[in-house]
Amino acid sequence: MKYVFIENHQAEFNIKAMCRVLQIARSGWYVWHQRRHQINRRQRFRLVCDNVVREAFSDAKQRYGASRLTDELRAQDYQFNVKTVAASLRRQGLRAKASRRFRPVSYRKHGLPVSENLLKQDFYASGPNQKWVGDITYLRTGIWPWLSICGRGRHWLVDVFADDGTACLRCVTDGAVAA
Repeated sequence: MKYVFIENHQAEFNIKAMCRVLQIARSGWYVWHQRRHQINRRQRFRLVCDNVVREAFSDAKQRYGASRLTDELRAQDYQFNVKTVAASLRRQGLRAKASRRFRPVSYRKHGLPVSENLLKQDFYASGPNQKWVGDITYLRTGIWPWLSICGRGRHWLVDVFADDGTACLRCVTDGAVAA
């Protein structure tokens, strides 16, 4: 408290006189004054931590929270724990954005040729291998965000005719059909 008083009034009074009146050592005031305007180890660590966390946060497109950022930083050989990263995010006012859910989109104005509808909604077939239909379907999986059934090199086709009323699913690879 005495040191703060001296700092606030050093323009008005002599520092040597104020130290004598307040009964403190002048060298003690100068040590305090220098230490006050220097960055200590903890502040230096926080600055480094904040810079590293901000960089990793922006690299992750602002999607990762404290736990995932900690894993990313540990992979980069930084030894921060989750609480340190969470405190750094709070200090900087950074909050993770929720990822957008993937929704398959059909582009109607692509300018590419569109195949003609040969079935014209007539799905009746008197026997097998007369009418085949195909489509791209997206399935939610636990491993990848989405799985496309119709992939490169392989196409799943559905045989419209079936004796028991259900459609047959077959895989076409290089012109050969595998049931």
